[in-house]
Amino acid sequence: MTEYKSEEEFLKAYDSSIFEKLSMTADILLVSVSDQEQSNYRKTSTKKMSILLCKRKDYPYKGKWCLPGGFLDVKKETLEECARRVLKRETNLENIYLEQLYTFDDLTRDPRMRVVSTSYVALVDKSRLMQTVENASWFDVTLIEEKNDQVSITLDNGEELITFVVEKHLKEKTTDRYQFEIVENEMIAFDHPKVILAGLERIRNKVNYTDIVFNMMPEYFTLGELQQVYEVILNKKLLDPAFRRIIADKVEKTKKMRTGGGHRPSYLFKYKRHL
Repeated sequence: MTEYKSEEEFLKAYDSSIFEKLSMTADILLVSVSDQEQSNYRKTSTKKMSILLCKRKDYPYKGKWCLPGGFLDVKKETLEECARRVLKRETNLENIYLEQLYTFDDLTRDPRMRVVSTSYVALVDKSRLMQTVENASWFDVTLIEEKNDQVSITLDNGEELITFVVEKHLKEKTTDRYQFEIVENEMIAFDHPKVILAGLERIRNKVNYTDIVFNMMPEYFTLGELQQVYEVILNKKLLDPAFRRIIADKVEKTKKMRTGGGHRPSYLFKYKRHL
């Protein structure tokens, strides 16, 4: 074994080629909640949770949908900088809420080479988006939890309907961590069905003890609109008194009013920022 007199001497002689190479990517689950179109203007608008997908133009998985993502420039950026670059490319927006989700490293997740993906969850008020790139589309999400620990997710962009099934296995009881296995999938590339379910569950869990929901809200909103967003994310109906207790310290009433649309005028609220 060679003995070196200093770290500088060691690094000068160091041969990095003895290690196998791998590529790193950042994949982003971009989530928003918006109004579903109503045929009758007097009906109360309903909310749908949506995610942004991109249709692949090249192999592998040509013609299939995937999450926005990109390869890490290892010499110029961190993984979060890579994720924010991808978001800027896909939405032309900056300063979007972004948090790291998981690292996905299945040996066969990419047929080209060994690719490890660090996934992120991003939340945005869809009204901020002027346009997305040509091959991107918003898909409304319907999530059904089956009794056998399988979750069926349907994605609908008005032109295509995509369904896949992911099974959850409790991996670590003390931390409530799950391992995900794709059971059915034809139209989503790579292992992104796992990322989608993991990200949606992360959002649902954090809604209960954080204020992240307001990253998907406009500056001003009615309490009814806010309650619908909570219900869409939690996938259940909330009783009005219980909901008002949940958000009592999170919002403040303004002097602005929402009028028109065949409904009684409603006061608008805004998020109360606690510094």
